[in-house]
Amino acid sequence: MRLAIVSDTHLPRGSRAIPPRCLELMRGADAILHAGDFAELEVLQSLRALGPRVHAVTGNVDSPALHVELPATRVVNAGGARVAMVHDAGRAEGRFERLRRRFPHAQAVVFGHSHIPLLEQRDGFAIFNPGSPTERRRAPHHTMGTATVDAGAIRFELIELD
Repeated sequence: MRLAIVSDTHLPRGSRAIPPRCLELMRGADAILHAGDFAELEVLQSLRALGPRVHAVTGNVDSPALHVELPATRVVNAGGARVAMVHDAGRAEGRFERLRRRFPHAQAVVFGHSHIPLLEQRDGFAIFNPGSPTERRRAPHHTMGTATVDAGAIRFELIELD
């Protein structure tokens, strides 16, 4: 199973758009994971129109309509791997252990909020922040992630979009 993973799209805003390479990877995935901060419901609807199933959580800048539509956290079964999702994973200090305690039955947690890509893995557990495809802030590149799930094992990859 192939996953396309994004967060913090913050759309619509000016002429900003999701990069073509990001759209291509999302269309070619078996599922899309979005870790919140769409901003407006129309962004979720446009991702759903790409074809693959969209699993998403709300973020702190999301409209009231998105907060009605989506949960704050969720756990997705992706090809036998349990992937938890949350927007804001809290401060960096102790994050890995805190998320492992919060989602004890998950193999991984996907989160966003900081716009700073991160992959940390230990003892069969991973936390992954794909960064942002549209608003890099302090990160050097616009980014997204992909993951491959095989026999319940998940492998993440960070994709630089520029």
